[in-house]
Amino acid sequence: MAESLLLCFSLLTIFSTLPIPSASSRSLPQSSTTSTLDVAASLQQTTLRSPSSSSPDLTTQQALLQQAKKSRSVQSPASLTLQLYPRASLPLHRSNHKDYRSVILSKLERDSARVKSIQTRLDLAVNGIEKSDLKPLNADLEAEALEGPVVSGSNEGSGEYFTRVGIGEPPSQAYVVLDTGSDVSWVQCEPCADCYQQADPIFRPAASSSYSPLSCNSEQCKALDVSECRADQCLYEVSYGDGSYTVGDFVQEKITFSEASVDKVAIGCGHNNEGLFVGSAGLLGLGGGALSFPRQINTSSFSYCLVDRDSNAASTLEFNSPLPSGAVTAPLRRNRELDTFYYLGITGISVGGQLLSIPPSSFQMDEVGNGGVIVDSGTAVTRLQTEVYNSLRDTFVKGTQHLPSANGVALFDTCYNLASMRSVQVPAVGFHFPDGKSLSLPAKNYLIPVDSDGTFCLAFAPTTSSLSIIGNVQQQGTRVDFDLANSLVGFSPNEC
Repeated sequence: MAESLLLCFSLLTIFSTLPIPSASSRSLPQSSTTSTLDVAASLQQTTLRSPSSSSPDLTTQQALLQQAKKSRSVQSPASLTLQLYPRASLPLHRSNHKDYRSVILSKLERDSARVKSIQTRLDLAVNGIEKSDLKPLNADLEAEALEGPVVSGSNEGSGEYFTRVGIGEPPSQAYVVLDTGSDVSWVQCEPCADCYQQADPIFRPAASSSYSPLSCNSEQCKALDVSECRADQCLYEVSYGDGSYTVGDFVQEKITFSEASVDKVAIGCGHNNEGLFVGSAGLLGLGGGALSFPRQINTSSFSYCLVDRDSNAASTLEFNSPLPSGAVTAPLRRNRELDTFYYLGITGISVGGQLLSIPPSSFQMDEVGNGGVIVDSGTAVTRLQTEVYNSLRDTFVKGTQHLPSANGVALFDTCYNLASMRSVQVPAVGFHFPDGKSLSLPAKNYLIPVDSDGTFCLAFAPTTSSLSIIGNVQQQGTRVDFDLANSLVGFSPNEC
C-alpha cells in the first residue's frame, strides 16, 4: 500500500534482444538479443511456505545485516542501514491462499488498487484539487545510514516490502511497509478505535518515555495535507484514494534500528486505520515530500535492493551510502505539483535488441505535471501507456513464437505454458536512459510464474493514464539508489 508518494522519473527505455527486424524499431549496437529464463528455478519458488512463527531477535537481525553488508562492494562508515527482511521471516499468520495462483490474483488486485490511488493523487494535484477531497467518508479525526530489515510480502498476496523498526523508548518492535510513494510514516496505536490485524502487538504510547504530541502550530503539523486540531494537539489523516486510510495523533517519536536510532521523528499514531496493509504495523514513508523519513533525517541519498519476491535472502535499505561505481545512472526529476514521487529520465525501451519506435513524449512530463515515469517500491507490475505497452508486447510475442501460448491471467494478456521446459530463451528487455546508458533486465523480472503448473506471463501492463510506473517486479535483484544531492537515480544489478 502507499500513501500517494511515488518515485518520479521522466524518460523510459526497455530493450529486449530479438533478432527480428521491424519497421517500428531499430537495432542497438552490441546489445544482447535474448535472455535465459530458468523455468525450473522460478517454479521452485512458487511453493507456499509458512512464515516463521517468531520475529528475528536482535542478534539474528545484526547477523543478517552483517551478512548483507559484506556482500556489498561499496560501504561507508557514515551510512545508515536498515535490513530488508526476506518474506519467510515475517511472522504473519499462515496464508489463507490455497495455491500460488490465488496469491498472484490477490496481489494483482491489490496492485491495481495502488496504481489507481497513485493516479488519483496525481490527478488531484495537477488539477489543483485539495488532498482533503480524498477524506474517507467514515473516518473521524476525533477517534481515538540506518539499518533495518526489508521483507517481501508476496506470500500474503501483497506486493509490499517490509522493514523492522523499534518505536518509542523502550523500543516496541514492529514491521512497517517500505513505501517510496508515501511521505507520512505511521504506526497503529492504542487505544484502537478501528485497527486491522498486525503481526506484532499494537504500539502503546503510554509505555513510551519518548512519545511527544505535536502542537497544531508546529511546522510538521502545517506540512500535513489534511490535519485538524484538538486541545492544541495535531491530528492527521492520510487517505490513499482506494478507500484505505489512517487517522490519529501526529507526534514525535524515537525510531530505533538494529544499529542506530533517530529521535523526534514526526509520525502518525493511528487510532483508526483501514486498508490493504497486510499484517504490518504501519508504513515508513520514503517519498520526496517534507514529512518523508529521508527529508526528516536530511539524508543526501538512500538506496534499497528488493530481494526476489519469493526469496529468503537478506538485503538492505541504506541512507547516505555512496553510489556504486558501476551504477547505471539516469536523471532524477521532480513534479512541481507533487513532490512525493521520484520521476525517472527515460529515453526508450528495447526488446530483443530492437529499440522500439516510441515517441519521446510517451516518457516525458508536460508543463502542468501530467505524464512522465516514476519508480515505485509499492507497485508490483510496471505500467506503460497503452501504445508503449502494445509495441513492447507485440515485439516480444514475435520473438516467442517457438513457445506454447496460454490464456491470459488477470491484467496479464501475454502468457505461456512452460510446464515441460527447464529453461527457455526469450527476447531481452531493457530500459534506456540519456547519454546512451541502458539497463538490461533479467528474464525472471519480466516473465514470471502465475501458478505452480508452469504458466508464465509477461509482467508488464497497459494503462490509460499518461503516468507510467516502474514497479518492484522489474526492480528485484537490483540496488536502486536515489542520489538526492545530485538528482540521479542509479541502478546496480547484483549489488544487494
